[in-house]
Amino acid sequence: MIPADPFQTRALLCLDNVTVERNGEKHLDRINLCINTGEIVTLVGPNGAGKSTLVKTALGLLKPTQGQVIHSSPLTIGYVPQSLELEESMPVTVRRFLSASQPLSDLKEKNLHKTLALVGAPGLLDRPLRLVSGGEMRRIILARALLKKPDMLILDEPTSGVDVSGQASLYALIADIRDEYHCGVLLVSHNLHIVMAATDRVICLNRHLCCSGTPEDVRAHPQFVSLFGQHGADALGIYRHDHDHEHNLSGEVCHESH
Repeated sequence: MIPADPFQTRALLCLDNVTVERNGEKHLDRINLCINTGEIVTLVGPNGAGKSTLVKTALGLLKPTQGQVIHSSPLTIGYVPQSLELEESMPVTVRRFLSASQPLSDLKEKNLHKTLALVGAPGLLDRPLRLVSGGEMRRIILARALLKKPDMLILDEPTSGVDVSGQASLYALIADIRDEYHCGVLLVSHNLHIVMAATDRVICLNRHLCCSGTPEDVRAHPQFVSLFGQHGADALGIYRHDHDHEHNLSGEVCHESH
C-alpha cells in the first residue's frame, strides 16, 4: 500500500513489472506505470495492444501473472466503462441508475442534482435511461463515478458514442473535474489530437510500454510513428485549448480573464 498524504502529489496506483498471460500468450509484458494525483495520463495503442487488459488489471478484475498492483490507502476509484449493455425495455430512470452505485440513503436529492449539473446534464433525473442521447449517457456515467468522490478516475474510451462536436467539450469537462477534485485520471483513447489538449503524460502501449512522456516527446518517438504512421504522429498534440477564460464543470465559459 502507498500511504496517503493529502498535502502532496502522490502515486495513487502503480503497476510494478506487471505481466498478464493467458493460454501461453502475453497480453501485458513487464508494465511499469504509476498514476499520480492531479495528473491525466492518456493510454493509446492499436487494437489488441492490451489497453482493456491493463484497465482490468488496474481495477483488480484481473490478477497479474507476474508483478503486482500497488495502490494508495485509502483509494476510491471511479470507473467509466467504454459501454454499458442496458435492456431497452427496462423502465430504469436516470435517478435509479445513479442510485445503484451506492445506497439511496447516502445519496441526497440535492447531491444527485448537483452532480448532474456539474457534468453538464441537468434536469435528467426522472428521464428514462433509454431516452437519453449518447452524449448524455456518457455524462450520466461520469456523474455516477463522481458520486463516489473518487481519488482516481479510470475512463475507457469516454467519447464512445459521442459525436465529434461533443468530444472536445467532454474532454474539457474531464480536465475541469481533475482540477476541481485533484484526482488522478487514466484515460484510454483512440482519438489522438483532441485528447491531448489536457493530457500531462501519454503512454503508448503495444502489450509492452513502447514509449511515454509529454505529447511532444511521444509524437517524435520512432515506435509511436511505427504504430500510428507519420500522419498520426503529426496529429498528436495539435489541439490546444486557449485558457484566456475560465469554465465551470459543464464546460461553459464563466468569464473572460484580463
